[in-house]
Amino acid sequence: MTHILNEDRLFVLTRELLRNVKNGVVILQGDLAAGKTTLVRSVVKAMGLADIVTSPTFSLQQCYGASVFHYDLYNHGLDHFLSLGMLEELDKVGLHFVEWGDDSLIELLNSIGIATTVIKITKVSDDEREYEVTYAHT
Repeated sequence: MTHILNEDRLFVLTRELLRNVKNGVVILQGDLAAGKTTLVRSVVKAMGLADIVTSPTFSLQQCYGASVFHYDLYNHGLDHFLSLGMLEELDKVGLHFVEWGDDSLIELLNSIGIATTVIKITKVSDDEREYEVTYAHT
């Protein structure tokens, strides 16, 4: 499924995502400033959580409410993430948003039975992004 949306219309994707993904990992792929954290912020808001959403680039993980987890692999990569035992975190009940997850992580998660949805975000213009969503099939 593909959407071209500006930030004011991001709720369209957020609603669809929350209807289709109740639990599991959502891999967010896209260039710097593509809108990965903005999408997580929209989901957290749609869930009625008042948490302030920031990129976990330097902290590796942020938690919102009791069931939304947000990770960023940009600075440290997958090997560092795994060496810290974070794979077990992704198996917890909840929504796990992983920025900069690559095909290696997707393959690993699929091999151990963790539902994985992938959203590729591409900047179309200063105001719009294309969101290509591939939902998990588990």
